[in-house]
Amino acid sequence: MKQRNLVIQSNRPLTDSVYELKLSGVEGEVILPGQFVNLNLEGHFLRRPISVCDVQSDILTLVYRAVGSGTNALSHYKEGGVLDTLIGLGNGYDLSKAGDAPLLVGGGVGIPPLYYLAKTLRRTHDNVTVILGFNTASECFYEEEFNALGVTVIVTTADGSYGIPGFVTDALPEHCSYYYACGPLPMEKALYRSLASSGEFSLEERMGCGFGACMGCSIPTASGTRRICKEGPVFAKEELLWDD
Repeated sequence: MKQRNLVIQSNRPLTDSVYELKLSGVEGEVILPGQFVNLNLEGHFLRRPISVCDVQSDILTLVYRAVGSGTNALSHYKEGGVLDTLIGLGNGYDLSKAGDAPLLVGGGVGIPPLYYLAKTLRRTHDNVTVILGFNTASECFYEEEFNALGVTVIVTTADGSYGIPGFVTDALPEHCSYYYACGPLPMEKALYRSLASSGEFSLEERMGCGFGACMGCSIPTASGTRRICKEGPVFAKEELLWDD
């Protein structure tokens, strides 16, 4: 974990409630797919954790949904502003387990960290499939960006207004060597029960500190109590107690 004062290069809406924030000044730090940052927002006591969407040169890209007072305030930050940012938080996805046909499955604002993962996997893998799940067509974002990576992209919408009607579980391929997921808990539990192969899940939880000090985001696992912000946010399927 390192603290950096990052400069806002852009902060633009992708949908009515989802924004893309680009920050400069990461200074070549090693940031892994699946890790997150913690932003200090003026007037808010707790930092806001946001998953890393991409890292290119010294530019860090974050995609977030404006849903509460903190992220709504963040959506009004302007180019040239400075954000006190803790970077390199949490454990990322294990790329060594991807196999020959990795599958990436994201729902809503669980999709952004999968972009950086897909981009990294494409350096060594030709057969990468990504399923993007949304409620409706107006909520869709980043489909073109994933397509530009050269991965197979499948979009689902719960109301059938775009792509395959239904949920991400309605678009699963016949085979995948390993899967990586990030999204709402019901979606992740449905994948857990639907896919026979092993995989990893990035979990969402409200965090007090973001680096393991307060124990506020602890969950029970097969290895005992674990902190989502420190031992996670990524956990192997075998660690999660979702069989009941």
